[in-house]
Amino acid sequence: MGSMALPPQPWPTGLVTRPEPLVRRILAPNASPYTYTGTQTYLVGTDQAVVVIDPGPAEEEHLDALVAAIGGAQVVAIACTHTHRDHSPAAAPLAERTGAPIIGCAPLTLEDEGPRADAAFDANYRPDRILADGEQIAGPGFTLTAVATPGHTSNHLCFALEESGALFTGDHVMGWSTSVVSPPDGDMGAYMASLERLYERQDRIYYPAHGEPIEKPRQFVRGNIGHRRQRERQILTLLEEGLSDIPALVARMYVGLDSRLVGAAGRSVLAHLLDLIRRGLVRQEGESFALI
Repeated sequence: MGSMALPPQPWPTGLVTRPEPLVRRILAPNASPYTYTGTQTYLVGTDQAVVVIDPGPAEEEHLDALVAAIGGAQVVAIACTHTHRDHSPAAAPLAERTGAPIIGCAPLTLEDEGPRADAAFDANYRPDRILADGEQIAGPGFTLTAVATPGHTSNHLCFALEESGALFTGDHVMGWSTSVVSPPDGDMGAYMASLERLYERQDRIYYPAHGEPIEKPRQFVRGNIGHRRQRERQILTLLEEGLSDIPALVARMYVGLDSRLVGAAGRSVLAHLLDLIRRGLVRQEGESFALI
C-alpha cells in the first residue's frame, strides 16, 4: 500500500501511448486512492491483430477510446488479469462491439468483504475460455503466455509477451504502490510465493495496470518481498509488545496513512496475521491476536 502522491494533471486519459512496438496503452477515467491515475488497458499486437489486456471499467468514454485505438485490427482476445471491478467489466461490452472472445482468468463469485466498493469482484464476468498457467494466446507476430500469480486475488494472471520480454502484471506488481491483499480471497502466503516466482523469471520490463512501467523488474520484486517481510516482522514485534487487535496494529504500522486507505491497510494486516496463524506463529481469540 503506497501513499505516493498523484502526478500533476492532466493525465493522458483516453490517449494512446506506445511504450514499445507491440504495445499500446490507454488510461481509463477511473482515478482513485486505490487505482492511482486509473486502470491502464493494453493493446498488444500489430495494426492487423491485437489482444486487449484489462479492458477496465465499463465506461462509455473508455470503451469508445478502446474501439478507436483498435481501429481495423482483429481483436484476437480480451484478456483480464483478474476480476476486480476496475479491470474486467468492460470485457463484455467490448466483446459485443468487436466479436472477440474473452480469454484469461477464471471467474470468481466470492463476495468480498473488503473496504473498497470499486474493487469488489465483477460477478458478471463470463470468460469464453479460462487460461491455465503456461497456456498461450497468439496472433501474427506476437505470443502471450499466462503466468499464474495468485495472492492479490486467487484468480490473478500475468501475461508474458514472449517476443519482447515484457510482462503485464495487473495488480500483482504495481508501479506506484504495493498490492492490497484482502482475505478471504486474497492470500498473503500465495502472494509471497507468486512474488518469488516472478523473481525467478527474467522479464525485461513490467507493465502494471496502475502506475509507471517497471524497468528493473527483479530489483523491484525483491523490494516488494523485503517490504512484506518487514511488515511481518513489525506485526510480530507489536504482538510481543502486547498489541492485540488490527486497528491498534494499523495505527502503529501506518503512521500518517490517508484515512481512505485505513480499511485496506487493515485487510493487509489481517492477511499477514492469517498467514502467521497458518505457519503456527500466531493464535487468534475473537478479535484478538497473540504470539504462540
